[in-house]
Amino acid sequence: MFTSKKLEVDSGPLFEYRVQDVAVFQIMGVNATRSLFLRRKIKFSEKFKGVYHMALWARVQQLHGEALQQVGIVYNDNFPIDVRCALAPWIEEQHWNDLDPDNPQHDIYITQVASNFIHQLEMKVSTVEDFLMRVKLSEAVSEFRSKYSNNPRLLVKVIKHCLSAEVRIVQQAEEYMRVNAGGVPFNPDPVQEINIALEKLRQKTAESGDDLRKMIQCQEAFVIQYQESSKRQAQMQQSSDVEFINKAQKEKHLYDTAVRNQIQELIRLRMKLVEEFQATFLDLNELQKRILDTELIKWKRAQQLAGNGEPFHNNLDQIQEWCEALADIIWQNRQQIRQVENLASQVPLNIPGNVMEKLPVLNNQITGLLSSLVTSTFIIEKQPPQVLKTNTRFSATVRLLVGSKLSVYMTPPQVKVTIISEHQAIALLKNDKVGPGEASGEILNNIGTMEYHQATRQLSVSFRNLQLRKIKRAEKKGTESVMDEKFSLLFQSQFKVGGGELVFQVWTLSLPAVVIVHGNQDPHAWATITWDNAFAEPGRVPFQVPEKVPWKDVAEVLSTKFKSGTGRALSEDNLQFLAGKVFRSSQFIDGSTMVTWSQFCKEPLPERNFTFWEWFYAIMKVTREHLRNLWNDGLIIGFIGRHQAEEMLLKKCNGTFLLRFSDSEAGGVTIAWVTDAQQREGQEVFMIQPFTSRDFAIRPIADRIYDLKNLLYLFPDIPKDQAFGKYYTPFSGDSNANGYVKPLLVTHLPGMASTYGYDSYPNTPQSTLQSPEPGYHDSHSSDMQAGAQFPEVDYDLLNMEFAPEVDEPVDFSSINVCDLVSYTHSS
Repeated sequence: MFTSKKLEVDSGPLFEYRVQDVAVFQIMGVNATRSLFLRRKIKFSEKFKGVYHMALWARVQQLHGEALQQVGIVYNDNFPIDVRCALAPWIEEQHWNDLDPDNPQHDIYITQVASNFIHQLEMKVSTVEDFLMRVKLSEAVSEFRSKYSNNPRLLVKVIKHCLSAEVRIVQQAEEYMRVNAGGVPFNPDPVQEINIALEKLRQKTAESGDDLRKMIQCQEAFVIQYQESSKRQAQMQQSSDVEFINKAQKEKHLYDTAVRNQIQELIRLRMKLVEEFQATFLDLNELQKRILDTELIKWKRAQQLAGNGEPFHNNLDQIQEWCEALADIIWQNRQQIRQVENLASQVPLNIPGNVMEKLPVLNNQITGLLSSLVTSTFIIEKQPPQVLKTNTRFSATVRLLVGSKLSVYMTPPQVKVTIISEHQAIALLKNDKVGPGEASGEILNNIGTMEYHQATRQLSVSFRNLQLRKIKRAEKKGTESVMDEKFSLLFQSQFKVGGGELVFQVWTLSLPAVVIVHGNQDPHAWATITWDNAFAEPGRVPFQVPEKVPWKDVAEVLSTKFKSGTGRALSEDNLQFLAGKVFRSSQFIDGSTMVTWSQFCKEPLPERNFTFWEWFYAIMKVTREHLRNLWNDGLIIGFIGRHQAEEMLLKKCNGTFLLRFSDSEAGGVTIAWVTDAQQREGQEVFMIQPFTSRDFAIRPIADRIYDLKNLLYLFPDIPKDQAFGKYYTPFSGDSNANGYVKPLLVTHLPGMASTYGYDSYPNTPQSTLQSPEPGYHDSHSSDMQAGAQFPEVDYDLLNMEFAPEVDEPVDFSSINVCDLVSYTHSS
């Protein structure tokens, strides 16, 4: 007698509430001397009811438009929607979630559930009043008995698939209705659509497999009966016994009749199979195009845009599942087609319409699908750097999405990496081979063997130590530079499919790359890559890009790239300021105005020796490396012109300041502040000579702002300690291990009287404003003071005396000389 509510079942621990109906489970006791069987009554799963409660079918019936059509796609001849409607309460009460059709230990229960399902359907036929519904359900009973009596696991699979699809459609539709109360059209989920299409193809393949087995049985019966008929014919010819001859004639007649029937059945089955193969091929072709030409291409495009900082939704594992399913279905259909061909050759029959001649064509078509699938799913999972520096190590990863199928991993293929030019890439696409001259450079460690990872079912190879040693460049024309020249890494391999039955030569190209030899080539190289990533068109000739594009598209690229590097996107005001830079205009720029490649990164800005891109790239770099947190906190206005900054500050009280990116020095950041005019009535705005990355590496900008006592309020009126206090560098003043106190270098403005009535740094030798360094010129420096005479001050940094009374001890671990220049406001 069993008293415990926990039953040890051969499939593992099974709690009482999971045992359903009159299903039979075999109990394997540790001390049992024989197998015992237990029948227990089911209790409904509360968890299950939470998903498939009674309202599900009612919710399905409330769907409209696209959502309702999606439900219609789910149900087909294998499980008519009329049956779902008739048995809705019973179906939704069952315990489908706990059933695993692929687990042999669940077979007993699955058989009981399938039998009960057909019984419920028969009972429904006898009680339904509507005549048409009664006819449909009666036909369904016959069909279900024929199709699922010997395959109850398939029935459970079909029902589980239909119910899970229902839940997804209903939840998605209700979410759309909740979020878009205004009646936005329902958009079906592509993942769901593809999964449904794959399930339909699996079912079609299973049906053709059943018909193939019937044909094999029919042909075997035909052969046996034909042989028996021939045997009787021979016996009659050899015998003179009239009675025996009469008996043999009767038997031969029966066999001949059976043979004729078998021939008709064989013809019917062969014609049906050809029709099924044709329909399956068309559906496979359509679905494969969607997966490879839409979903996989979309993934590749997203991967390229990620190079510009776009968020990357990496659904490659999902795409691999689809491709694996396609590989299975294609391979099964190919095997079925070849088997039918083989059987037809053994027993040639005269079939009207030359139907059997279609089989070789179908075989070629299905093999073509397989070839396209294998070659298209050889992809670069991790792209190599798009700016490649010679003699610098880099990495890349390639993967075959159908590697776990077709026995490819049984003979691990090798992959070779070479670098080719743009012209060679064009020749490769045209002729399926690299043009003369082979590789355009030498790469070390360029051969790897693909490995199969059982846990992830991935066949891939990671090149971790690639290194470009040499590069061959093409001749340059006009204004072209080496940073305009694009290359690509070519990955090549050979795959054997089906145990070597088919061999495929495969290759794939990386995203375009620019090869540099020095770090100062970085900005222009990244301009080339950024433009290519953003504006490459599908199916282009390698690696052509438009010469000009609308400003709104360029603005989106700049904002995305800036956000990726610094953490915060650009505002509309920022982008309008950048538009003025690109077009060399202070007027409002419409988004449809075209920006040329030359304006973007070729032509120097007015009165400057750098281009727009070089200026923007330097700002992005200094913000990423030194100003990221301040930029994300909104403490840096940055993209603002000199005159606009002056107008804004002159409306504020003395000591108000802001941070802006310098127009005259790429990567420079200047502080503008308002104070009393020194040589006239009223206020004026001063600009500090721009700080660069080199300055911030010595002392951060927050500490420099703390040092400058003239700065009181961050625009518009935020006390500077409130704005920058959390970024000040703490100083302990403790002695180092060697007994010395570490000094600190602070920033001060020579000759500038602070608003507190003393110099920006006490006990500092006085001088008037320094003239700018040779070669320094701000964008609007025409109003800079001219003709001022400045005494020379010789600072001996090693012997400089520091004031004993400072707010904070100072750090002299590195030396900084800040030449700070102020500009007077021109009236």
